[in-house]
Amino acid sequence: MTANVTPPAQRASAKRVLLASLTGSSIEWFDYFLYGTTAALVFNKLFFPTFDPVVGLMLAYLSFALTFFIRPLGGLIFAHIGDRIGRKKTLVITLSMMGGATVLIGLLPGYDTIGVWAPILLVLLRLIQGLGIGGEWGGALLLAYEYAAPNRRGLFGSVPQMGVTIGMLLATLAMTLMSLLPDEQFMSWGWRIPFLASAGLVFLGLWVRNGIDETPDFQKAKQEGQVAKMPLVETLRDHWREVLIAIGAKIVETAPFYLFSTFVVSYATSSTLQYERFDVLNAVTVATLVTTFCIPLMGLLSDYIGRVKVFIAGAVAMALFAVPYFLLLDQRSTTSLMIATVVALGLIWAPITAVLGTMFSEIFATRVRYTGITLGYQIGAALAGGTAPLIATWLMSRYDGSWVPVAVYIIVAALISIAAVSAVRVRKPE
Repeated sequence: MTANVTPPAQRASAKRVLLASLTGSSIEWFDYFLYGTTAALVFNKLFFPTFDPVVGLMLAYLSFALTFFIRPLGGLIFAHIGDRIGRKKTLVITLSMMGGATVLIGLLPGYDTIGVWAPILLVLLRLIQGLGIGGEWGGALLLAYEYAAPNRRGLFGSVPQMGVTIGMLLATLAMTLMSLLPDEQFMSWGWRIPFLASAGLVFLGLWVRNGIDETPDFQKAKQEGQVAKMPLVETLRDHWREVLIAIGAKIVETAPFYLFSTFVVSYATSSTLQYERFDVLNAVTVATLVTTFCIPLMGLLSDYIGRVKVFIAGAVAMALFAVPYFLLLDQRSTTSLMIATVVALGLIWAPITAVLGTMFSEIFATRVRYTGITLGYQIGAALAGGTAPLIATWLMSRYDGSWVPVAVYIIVAALISIAAVSAVRVRKPE
């Protein structure tokens, strides 16, 4: 805390910052998840038409996965700004990039209208989204974390993570409502409405973020001359071990998430299980609502028992539930679908994601914190996030529709993250 900021003033600022962090983060993830949800329902038909439905679906998922590999680049660019100039400035840029790309996707003609330019432009806009979200997460997290009192950093650090689920909730809800339209209208114009509506949300987010101040931690580092000149070089030189830990920890948080929220849409509505699209999207919506409420509770719990214990408990539960999840889906009832999705995404995933950002922040020095957490988060997401639906689709195709290899994939992800987090060593307060 800087000397000229009184505790009451800082508490008031913290509340405003939490609102700004949550609002902007929710809007960015809403834009981001709209693509993931729509990829399995629309893009494989309008932008990647082929004679083989599996190939079309995999191409749509590939366009989804490509963004994860551009996210580290976006993270490096904006983390450099965040560690050199400040946390706040990056967030205006990232939100504007994300919102602009999303609106343009909603206006983009399909393959039947402009031919090969349709998938090319779609992928280009998706890459712009990736650059934006790559820098957004670290800034939103540090706004909350660096304003928090030491005994409430778990709670504060979990609030931006709620933006992930709120954004997904809004995206899924929007597509669920549009899915009520007749198929012809949904495919023609219905799916575009949420993308275009994003423009209003972006203006709201920019207005909220315009009134926030720089974080006390960064102000202190700047006053003491502790701002890193080359954050990336310093991070890789002095904090490479922490970066590897963060990458490993991210795997169980991201791979199962995209399986339970994105892959399940195409898998459950396939000819094998034959769930209704509305029922699948409704299950994901309910599960996302549950986890949104669970995340701050798990963050608060970590303030009492520690981040590592909460994280490992969630990762172990994830491994144990991998097989029961698919067994429940095999029951082919809306009740079993709801239970499987709510338990996996709503309850088990919550403690993992709630403490992830705070745990990352506590292992890096302030001068390279933005760069360090962003590298770990985005590289981990690139390795295990966007590729998860693609890998799962390939595994089921390779093994005659069996879900067993996908369950093993989830278990392996959990074991990798448990091993990584076991090596966490929290830094002493600066």
